[in-house]
Amino acid sequence: MNEFTDKGFDDRVFKALASPVRRRMLDELKRSTHTTGSLCALLPELDRTTVLQHLRVLERAELVTGRKVGRERHLSLAPLPIKRIHDRWISDYMNAAVDLLDHLGTD
Repeated sequence: MNEFTDKGFDDRVFKALASPVRRRMLDELKRSTHTTGSLCALLPELDRTTVLQHLRVLERAELVTGRKVGRERHLSLAPLPIKRIHDRWISDYMNAAVDLLDHLGTD
């Protein structure tokens, strides 16, 4: 079974996106890459351990990638899982809603 048909993969992405804190982290990473430290600084209400726990959830869902540069860890958004969720779930429902509205206009 590959990642495109892995039900567990969708579950991990939905779980990661369910948290407002993790969505906020993804929004920050969408703007630019961050080190772990700079991401922690953007979330002063959370301690470093909590930020790292949220990052692990995002990494398990393959929404964030990290690479070591010296002693720092540089984090980047990996948008492909969100696109796969969009393609699998959102676009079909959006098309159905547009079709429904189109039919309502012809009655």
